[in-house]
Amino acid sequence: MAAHLAYAAMRTIYAGVHMPMHKPPHPGESLREDILPALELTAASLAKRIGCPPRSLSAVMLCQAPVSNELAAQLELAGLGRAGHWLAQQAAYDLWQEQQKSPRK
Repeated sequence: MAAHLAYAAMRTIYAGVHMPMHKPPHPGESLREDILPALELTAASLAKRIGCPPRSLSAVMLCQAPVSNELAAQLELAGLGRAGHWLAQQAAYDLWQEQQKSPRK
């Protein structure tokens, strides 16, 4: 997962040409596909465990809402990674999305 932290902010230089990185994953995808199965948890049980409304967590896991500062802190308190990691992953995703809206110069 560390490779995804600043995915959108980085560029690879290949033969003198700037090559944009691939789309970074939404952090909710990591929760849904990596964290929950590894812990054998359901979304509802994770929401209860971290004190998050189930609908809010579900929206993040479906990539329909961003990881908030509050959710990142709750995930860290539950031992599910550092808050800064979750926020960096969200920032990389958001930046990539924004860069797709504007033409490259």
